[in-house]
Order: sequence, then C-alpha cells, then structure tokens
Amino acid sequence: MTGQSAMMVLEDGRVFRGSSFGAEGQTLGEAVFCTAMTGYQETLTDPSYHRQIVVATAPQIGNTGWNDEDDESKQIWVAGYAVRDPARRASNWRATTTLQDELVRQDVVGIAGIDTRALVRHLRTRGSMKAGIFSGAAADASVEELLARVTGQPSMLGADLAEEVSTDRLYTIEPTGDARFTVVAVDLGIKTNTPRMFAERGMRVHVVPSNVTLDQIKELNPDGVFLSNGPGDPATQDDAVALTKGILGEGLPLFGICFGNQILGRALGLRTYKMKFGHRGINVPVVDHQTGQVSITAQNHGFALEGEAGQRFDTLFGAAEVSHTCANDGTVEGVRLVDGRAFSVQYHPEAAAGPHDAAYLFDRFAGLMEGA
Repeated sequence: MTGQSAMMVLEDGRVFRGSSFGAEGQTLGEAVFCTAMTGYQETLTDPSYHRQIVVATAPQIGNTGWNDEDDESKQIWVAGYAVRDPARRASNWRATTTLQDELVRQDVVGIAGIDTRALVRHLRTRGSMKAGIFSGAAADASVEELLARVTGQPSMLGADLAEEVSTDRLYTIEPTGDARFTVVAVDLGIKTNTPRMFAERGMRVHVVPSNVTLDQIKELNPDGVFLSNGPGDPATQDDAVALTKGILGEGLPLFGICFGNQILGRALGLRTYKMKFGHRGINVPVVDHQTGQVSITAQNHGFALEGEAGQRFDTLFGAAEVSHTCANDGTVEGVRLVDGRAFSVQYHPEAAAGPHDAAYLFDRFAGLMEGA
C-alpha cells in the first residue's frame, strides 16, 4: 500500500518519519487536521483545502476506496495527505479504484505510518503551520535543506486563492422539476453538492466566476445570490466585498456559506482573523441565537469573523447581528441583516460529508426569495 520512506517536516523543525502514500516527490502547504471519521473523498476534493496538507485524525483511511460520485469538484485540491494506517484493500460496492491509486493518478504526495495523534496534538498546541512532505528522491536532502524549503513557502495569511479554484466560465445547473427561482452562485471554491441542494428545491443555479461583476449578475435576472465557500484569507477579497455591497444595495436576497460568510461579514463592517488551528470536521455544534436550536455541522475554515454571540451592529444596509456561534469556543458562525434579506453561516449545510442538521438553511433561502 505504501512505498519508500517519507518525511513530514514542520516549520518549527518537528519531523515525522513514515512511508510514502500516493505519489512520491515533494509537496508544500499549511499543515491542518480534520477530525471527520468519514468522508475523506469529499475532504480531498473540497476546493477550500487548496494549498493545505490535511492530517486525518481517523486512524484508518481508505477503507471504502474511491468512487465516481462523491467528488466535490473536478480534482483533488489538498496539497498533501498525512494518515496513520492506510487500508490494505478497498471494500465498497461503489468503489471504482483505491485511494492510493487515485492519489497517484492525480499526483498528490502523501505520507503514511506516522503518529497522527502526536502530530495533531502538536498542531493544536502550536497552531497550523507551514509544512512539507518529502518522499523518494525528494527525501534525500538534509533535514536542514527540507526545512528551508518549508519555511520559504508563502504563508496562508494574506493568500489570495479564490480565483485559482473558481470556474473560468458560467455554467448552469437545472432544477429538479419545475423551476421556482433563479440563483446566481458566485464560485469562490464551490462544492458540487451545493448547487445540487439548490436544484432539489426548484432553483436554477447559474454558477459564475469569482471575478463576476454586478452588471453581469443583474443581466441574469436572479431571484437571489449565493456566495460560496473557498480557500485563502478573506482579508484579500476586496473585490468580492465590493460586489457583495453592490448586491445588498440592489436589495437582492443573499445567502453565503463559509468563505461567503466572511465576505458578507466584511461587507457589513466586521473584520476577520486567522484562527490558531481552525475548525475542520463534521461534528461541530453551532447555536442559532434566533431560535436557540443547536445543529451539529460540517466545517472547514482557518479564518473567522470577529464578534460575539448576539452582537448587534449598524451597517450601511441596516441593522445586523451575529446570528450563530460555535458552542465549543464561541467563534462567530453566522451573520445576518436583521430584516432578513441577507444571511450567511460559517459551516457547511450542504453536508458533504457530514450531518444534515443544517439543510433547512436552503429552505430558508427559498422562503426569503419567495417573500421578496
């Protein structure tokens, strides 16, 4: 299952030695960990993980192989993959290949056989950091040389990545059954299941590039606009923030997820910051302060909005509030205009992979457009 010896080198000098997993060679990225016990295919193909080396906390990975149905985009986006114990064989009726073979096919460098529990404890203590995985000939260099390559890479703080993962042309997902609404989805790193969730509710979805203009959106005559998830530092997204202000100025119903939550928050005047190690998993509890309801959610973010539970503040578009927070640590998990015409959440209600507690938010968006 695994090949030659491999090393994972962290920017603080910590080294983990194991075996190559997937393609052999060198990869650089930000080391982060994901606590999901399942859904590795969705994780690896999530554009929000662009330029990140994902450490799986689940001890055995690859049991269900790889299939042709669960990809969340057209490719694997993670920079690298670190696991404890790769499954020796794939066992699932939907599998078309193994995880190992797919990593090789897409030239994704990984490492196996390391103490992922120790690595995750280190990242929780020190925070997410620059890292590299080196195997085959790439691992022949000295640790000092490999560490220099790791520390010399760009930081995730200040990284402008949305355009790198966005579509370069408009495409349309037709609704299931009769069309009730037309939604323009701004692709900042959108996941496949999101337009599918819209389509199931009778929405025709025009997915547009991240550099779309307000006039181009208006030409599509939408009933509402959606801001997707995506990678990188939201502080770099001045154009997306300006676009969002334009959408709010037009009075169009607006819904955002994850990166889209941070963009809406910035448009409403909030600031963002880089979290110590972020939220990445499928069991994160979130409180909706409007209803008191707690949802178990799927999350993947290393940045967040500043704010506190129930905080109200004035904006150019009327009163707004922090609508959701994380029950674990109080992180802002949603904002909204008090009049209801714009709202967003930091987590993933499309739940790919993850729980379905928050799927009602798609119905809330439909109701908002119906009322408009």
